[in-house]
Amino acid sequence: MVIINSRAKRIEEFRITVDDGRAHSVCLDLPPEMGTDMGPTALELGVMSFSGCVATIFTLMAKKMRVSISDLDVKVKAEKPEDARTVTKADFEIIVKTGESEEKINRVWNKTRENCPVAILFEQAGVQVDYKLKIVKE
Repeated sequence: MVIINSRAKRIEEFRITVDDGRAHSVCLDLPPEMGTDMGPTALELGVMSFSGCVATIFTLMAKKMRVSISDLDVKVKAEKPEDARTVTKADFEIIVKTGESEEKINRVWNKTRENCPVAILFEQAGVQVDYKLKIVKE
């Protein structure tokens, strides 16, 4: 079992530091209308975590499957409608630069989708997630 620890500590107003108990921390804040804009909001950090997880798991799966990639760019546009309490939709664009076959990259992508823990969280929460995989040949 893996235990993940986190602590959130209010610094001032809406500026909060969150850490992972392993010497890594991030400053959260609200936009200038309410906060001091010293960091992303917690929701933005959640979306950032989603794109970062997709990139990490894709890279990990490619390495495990001995598939070479020279560049990876994961972009996400998440939507939170005015009347919604959280993100309801996330559109991904994953750009992979490689000399490998499309078939190999698609296998890596399928393994990524099966194993990305943050993607699983978002999908289980009912967020509509759309992925667009683009392979750029070297």
